Amino acid sequence: MSKNSKKVIAFQGSEGAYSDLACREVFPDGQTLSCETFYKAFRAVQNNQADLAMIPVDNTLAGRVADVHRLMPESGLHIIGETFQPIKHALMGLKGTKIEDITDVHSHLHALPQCEKIITQLGVKQHVRADTAGAAKYVSDKKDPTQAAIGSTLAAKIYDLEILQENIQDADHNTTRFLVLSREGYVAPFNKEKDYITSFIFQVRNVPAALYKALGGFATNNIDMLKLESYVGEKFLTAQFYADVAGHPEDRRLQLAMEELGFFTKEVILLGTYEAHTFRQKKE
Repeated sequence: MSKNSKKVIAFQGSEGAYSDLACREVFPDGQTLSCETFYKAFRAVQNNQADLAMIPVDNTLAGRVADVHRLMPESGLHIIGETFQPIKHALMGLKGTKIEDITDVHSHLHALPQCEKIITQLGVKQHVRADTAGAAKYVSDKKDPTQAAIGSTLAAKIYDLEILQENIQDADHNTTRFLVLSREGYVAPFNKEKDYITSFIFQVRNVPAALYKALGGFATNNIDMLKLESYVGEKFLTAQFYADVAGHPEDRRLQLAMEELGFFTKEVILLGTYEAHTFRQKKE
């Protein structure tokens, strides 16, 4: 996924949210577009208000982002890349605030339990906000030194708050996977020295063991299945699936696996082939 200085990237959340941070790190010279909901972020790309969308799909602690997996199949957008964002939470308050004076802390529904240790240690009351950046904005607007927020250091900078303590998350492995979506279809140029991911949607036929048979070709051709998500179909009779597999369409093994998939499915829609992020590389 190449960086482009002229791109407008839509994301869900307030300015300073972790999605905003991911946009700025992948496209440092781009322009970010804050959207109230995931639906509006998708629509921004569909309606040419933005060139791309940076959308979170999974978190190592919170799991999958449900709304995204519902919207993706019907969006008509294509995946052109992925990135992984380590989530490092900071405790922030008004400038001059003393950490021992805090009585309330504000953040996203998932961020609060990710920082349970320090919240318990401080004995403060928790308040759920729409997102971490929105919590920072609330504290900035409230102008009450007893109120604090949990969010990114970017949010602290944007809303002119003082960082009281960094890296307050309970787990160091807290990481979110983001997909970069585009209106145009994309298949990364094939290079045998690189690793690729191919993403697609398929619907199995309403026959016994259809999913087992459809996926058999990936096992026999030694293709790693990296992700498989199901969506219940109309009248609950058939299911639609989203899948990420390791490989490129020019790889003969993946070609054979996809051919076998086609025998047992009603439809296969390719969403994109893109380079696997270096985060996936196994560390010794």
